[in-house]
Amino acid sequence: MHEDEQHGPLAGFTVGVTAARRAEEFGALLERRGATVLHAPALRIVPLADDGELLAVTRAIIETVPDVVVATTAVGFRGWVEAAGGWGLGDRLLEALHGTELLARGPKVKGAVRAAGLTEAWSPASESMAEVQDRLLDEGVAGRRIALQLHGEPLPGFIESLRAAGAEVLSVPVYRWTDPEDITPLDRLLDSTLARDLDALTFTSVPAAASLLGRAEKRGLLPELLGALRDDVLVACVGPVTALPLQARGIDTVQPERFRIAPLVQLLCQELPARAPALPVAGHRVEIRGHAVIVDGEPRPVPPAGMALLHALARRPGWVVARADLLRALPGGGTDEHAVETAMARLRTALGAPRLIQTVVKRGYRLALDPAAMDGPDAGPGSGPAC
Repeated sequence: MHEDEQHGPLAGFTVGVTAARRAEEFGALLERRGATVLHAPALRIVPLADDGELLAVTRAIIETVPDVVVATTAVGFRGWVEAAGGWGLGDRLLEALHGTELLARGPKVKGAVRAAGLTEAWSPASESMAEVQDRLLDEGVAGRRIALQLHGEPLPGFIESLRAAGAEVLSVPVYRWTDPEDITPLDRLLDSTLARDLDALTFTSVPAAASLLGRAEKRGLLPELLGALRDDVLVACVGPVTALPLQARGIDTVQPERFRIAPLVQLLCQELPARAPALPVAGHRVEIRGHAVIVDGEPRPVPPAGMALLHALARRPGWVVARADLLRALPGGGTDEHAVETAMARLRTALGAPRLIQTVVKRGYRLALDPAAMDGPDAGPGSGPAC
């Protein structure tokens, strides 16, 4: 049986989750595939059932029915209908929606629309708001009244393009994003990112990405965070819109083809193992992951100090790394090289195969990379590791 089937493709990796909504489902999918999950909601969703803005726009839609209504999320559309019902306007809102061209972005939204007793006029195959925008502009929107159900996230360029083409656009803000009630978990997630204790950091909304960046800036840690995300921590977003605040800061992101949580998890299952290639070491197959090592298909949990040493050795597998360099790699710093020997002894015990790491007398330590692995086009006189 392949190791991924035994232990999950994310075994040994730690994934940060910033989602506020569906975080339990997201975390469970990751853990089922072997990941360790660190969850800290980067924001809080506040329903607007008592909000005057939502009530006012609902009344405006009832009084003057729009030509088009765009439903963007299932939970947002349901929340709008429920809020209207709480105000005694539910039947009148549904009656108004019956008389409009109702566009639903994706199958989940179609389900919510039909559950309310309505029928959508059209839904894009791509589940993309860009396709909705293209359809409206192709039809022509000059002089048309369009209501857009929002879900707390900005839709860059969408409203502006419709207004520029002559449409009157009403925003229906069903939810508002605000800071978490307890900021401590977000600070812990931020600190873990800076310490490179995370292998990947995930975002499922624009406000979550903006919130983490804003919190880092408030704490004076934004340059350090950007450095970690650019160089060491994989940043995975549910879609291109969510990635915009990060990309604006020069951070590369990965995104699934379908903008959903399950495809995002599948993407992590591909990307993270690919960043930890297997090495042939002392007759064993060794894969060095974030907080564990896979030795011959068996996950081996390793203490943080041991992982720090192992990552330092793996940067140049087969080459000797001096004790002084390994000391600098140990968490917490220190000046006594005896700490390296202690951590190395524990690391060898944790690996269950002591010969994976060789001691080079008076020089340091090296991963015992199999000689065949060194036979490559870059190998040459004097380029190989010391034995």
